[in-house]
Amino acid sequence: MPTIHEELDRRQLLYSLLMPVMNLYVPGLDKGKGLYFLFVKAETKTPGGLLARPVLTSYYNSDHFKTRPYDPFNVYTSPNEAILCVDSFQSMYAQMLCGLIMRNEVLRVGAVFASGLLRAIHFLQNNWKQLAHDIATGTLNPKITDAPVRECMRKILKPNPELAQFVTMECYEENWECIIKRIWPRTKYLDVIVTGAMAQYIPTLEYYSGGLPMACTMYASSECYFGLNLNPMCKPSEVTYTIMPNMAYFEFLPHGSSTSCLVDLADVEVGKEYELILTTYAGLCRYRVGDILRVTGFHNAAPQFRFIRRKNVLLSIESDKTDEAELQNAIENASLLLKEFNTSVVEYTSYADTKQIPGHYVIYWELLVKDSANAPTDDVLNRCCLQMEESLNSVYRQSRVADNSIGPLEIRVVENGTFEELMDYAISRGASINQYKVPRCVSFTPIMELLNSRVVSKHFSPDLPHWTPERRR
Repeated sequence: MPTIHEELDRRQLLYSLLMPVMNLYVPGLDKGKGLYFLFVKAETKTPGGLLARPVLTSYYNSDHFKTRPYDPFNVYTSPNEAILCVDSFQSMYAQMLCGLIMRNEVLRVGAVFASGLLRAIHFLQNNWKQLAHDIATGTLNPKITDAPVRECMRKILKPNPELAQFVTMECYEENWECIIKRIWPRTKYLDVIVTGAMAQYIPTLEYYSGGLPMACTMYASSECYFGLNLNPMCKPSEVTYTIMPNMAYFEFLPHGSSTSCLVDLADVEVGKEYELILTTYAGLCRYRVGDILRVTGFHNAAPQFRFIRRKNVLLSIESDKTDEAELQNAIENASLLLKEFNTSVVEYTSYADTKQIPGHYVIYWELLVKDSANAPTDDVLNRCCLQMEESLNSVYRQSRVADNSIGPLEIRVVENGTFEELMDYAISRGASINQYKVPRCVSFTPIMELLNSRVVSKHFSPDLPHWTPERRR
């Protein structure tokens, strides 16, 4: 994606507005620190010699971030050296260690995406013993070899047996409910994106945080930073973003309409859905971002939008078309059957299996079973398959019931940690840990092989979903 140096100024402007808005809702944020898990990727070069790197790597490596002036509202527990370390394990380890050392100063915990924060929690689950050892002895894990990280940690890390014992006591237990509030007791909210595809992480974050509010502060992409949420403490389902017209030239293509005429920012209508079109300072001209937005109102004369879904279709066997929002809704409806078993879906992806006739949807689930003695039975998981089918559109259900052109939906439960392995694989191939999103539909052979090698059980819809022909007048 092309960019220019001046783009950093616009992004810095948006960042500078986040805390003044948040301070209206959560006072006292200048009395502590933020524990944010932020990462960079190694830079590469194009054949023409231009730098190629993720957008957040560009920002974190810029003077806008590295030499930012002191601001009591934007003090992080993580030193720059830890954030700028390109080795994701060493970076995460150092950032988590600093967060534990400064646990009583932390007022907010966050990452770019909800999935990134959950990755940090899983990292703590896997590495708390070594972290506690480092805190007890005041010595740094020898696996941390990055010289700037070791030097900065030498100034921060001191022997603290009492803190080490506390970390051990909290992390030793199998029950990790409310772990964020237990370890960082002053935390007032989680700063993560939980809209769109990230909404499925909300129950898991509520479990680990003990119900802390989740603040979606800004709307941005690699192409452009769009705007901010003027009511950041609202419920995730009510998040709306106010577009900042100085970020780019914004146009809107009416969604679901036969017209191809673009609508200017000032002319959008409340209640209508549009696809976002950008012309940026960096050279993108009428670029289709692929986001579908719904106009919810105005702040003065500035339109406010709710993110609805990505435009692209995820799954299709025949004439059926299932998009991300519909799949997410089906997952949520099916997961309601797991509540009485104290179990939730922590991650998922999908695949349209057309190798068999008829083809069928395959959904990969990673589950969080909070009580192994009361785990959901095969029958319950089979009913989850049917509930998902009941939640899909009428074209899908017609294909299942009347046309027999789609086979029973299948859920494949995978081992815990499978999706973290999937993320590790993506990162090893150049993905940014900050901007990584679990693909909601997969077909790439190595990913399919990884997922299928971790399957612990398979379940199929036991019956046909409900469908009746529409009556035509």
